[in-house]
Amino acid sequence: MSDEPDVLLVDVDERIATITLNRPDRRNAINGALGLGLARAIGDLEASDDVDVMILTGADPAFCAGADLKEIGSPSASMFSATKEDASDPYRRDEFGMYPFRGPFPPHTKLLIGAINGPAITGGFELALNCDMLIASERAAFADTHSRVGIMPGWGLTVLLVESIGVRRARELSMTGNFLDAPTALTWGLVNHVVPHDELLPFTKELARAVVGNDQMGTRRMLRTYEEIAANLYDGAWDVEKVVNRAWLAGGIDTEEVAKRREAIVERGRTQL
Repeated sequence: MSDEPDVLLVDVDERIATITLNRPDRRNAINGALGLGLARAIGDLEASDDVDVMILTGADPAFCAGADLKEIGSPSASMFSATKEDASDPYRRDEFGMYPFRGPFPPHTKLLIGAINGPAITGGFELALNCDMLIASERAAFADTHSRVGIMPGWGLTVLLVESIGVRRARELSMTGNFLDAPTALTWGLVNHVVPHDELLPFTKELARAVVGNDQMGTRRMLRTYEEIAANLYDGAWDVEKVVNRAWLAGGIDTEEVAKRREAIVERGRTQL
């Protein structure tokens, strides 16, 4: 897994849980420890009687740069290999590092708000898309660089991005790998609000408090209804992405080449934003 301490921080206050990706030196890149810790944290908070709303954010300067290249492609890496937990463990990953549920988070009935504090790239973009609402800092940016890196999405990007902004704009982002700044993300309907960076968490928590003040049984049933409707529309699309992702991973990944491409993407992002 990882020797890093506290790769994920969880704070609960006023029935609101704030989950912080905490690998700032790696731009909150997802390694095995962070990915598994995030899934377990959301599952635990979903079961907690002390929490009504969850907020996901990152330690500055980034929200999440995607998969950690130190682990991706290595046969022994915890991110892309089956875990050693008991087969009955609900978070046990398969040989491709994927959970027995769709996407990076277990099913949940409590609202999950993404507070996007900086760039959300590739797998980090997928983390954001799997949130129920998105509030963006003025420093936020989004990029689907799967095609530039040479990997395939597996956490629902090809489904959720279309659902968020429409198929033509989704194709544009995926085919070009271009960065989308926060104001454009708001115009395109990807995020709910864009706020000054220092106001990101206060603003998001104020929205969360509005949800906390509602009837929780009704609120959670409404959220589940949205999920059920989306499932009716997009179940087949999730299955298509899964097949493509697994086949691509089974073919092997050139880690060194991916690393070179990622560095070029970072530099390209600086010129675009």
